[in-house]
Amino acid sequence: MGKGDKKSKRGKIANKSYGVRRPRKIRKRTPVEEKISIKGKS
Repeated sequence: MGKGDKKSKRGKIANKSYGVRRPRKIRKRTPVEEKISIKGKS
């Protein structure tokens, strides 16, 4: 368990990779209703 361990979070950071232990940041998806302004909908 350390920087050489590819399965640990520290190892993933050292190896510059992602996986179960170090997931990528989840971006919040903007709803379609916000992108397209619908006047008739309330």
